[in-house]
Amino acid sequence: MGDKIEDLVNSVSRETSAMLATYSDMIRRWNPAINLVSKQSVGELFERHILDSFQILSNPLIPLGRWVDLGSGGGLPGLVVAIDAKDKSIDRHVVLVESDQRKATFLREVIRTLDLDAVVIADRIEAIEPLSSPVVSARALAPLAELCGFAQRHLVSGGMAIFHKGGSRAAEIDQARAVWNFDLVEIPSVTSPESAILYLRSLRHV
Repeated sequence: MGDKIEDLVNSVSRETSAMLATYSDMIRRWNPAINLVSKQSVGELFERHILDSFQILSNPLIPLGRWVDLGSGGGLPGLVVAIDAKDKSIDRHVVLVESDQRKATFLREVIRTLDLDAVVIADRIEAIEPLSSPVVSARALAPLAELCGFAQRHLVSGGMAIFHKGGSRAAEIDQARAVWNFDLVEIPSVTSPESAILYLRSLRHV
């Protein structure tokens, strides 16, 4: 696990590292007021949250174009995706959906500070019009079956959904398959031995 984390850290460019450092500092400054991440995890912010978000980008099959991050909270993984896209000049416009107005204000401030190709929709996921995106992501938001419903609403045909899941994911996958059909690629997390990144395609009702 340590070697894999080191490899992941080494894959981050100097420019991206600088932007991630600015973003991390902003999280620490705002966190006492609006609880962007848990107080217990602030001390492990880079590995527990930043790298955990960054690792999802290692999949070469992720489509380009719009990326919708649902329930963005403090911008994980959405802002990390936008930072990576800026550094690499990738065609990837990030839409952050976050209903908490204070967190939405934080997200907009990071976007402004780092000049990212991203926007914030401060509304509930189920209340907004379908966003027709090639990619939808979510981290620590809801059970997988519910996430599939959110994702299907906002994905284009053939799009990819990307979800972080922990040790209970096997049961969540079984429950989701009772309602949804999907092609699944499960990649073990580099930052947490009990967790994985789920990449779903061909998402449709049973």
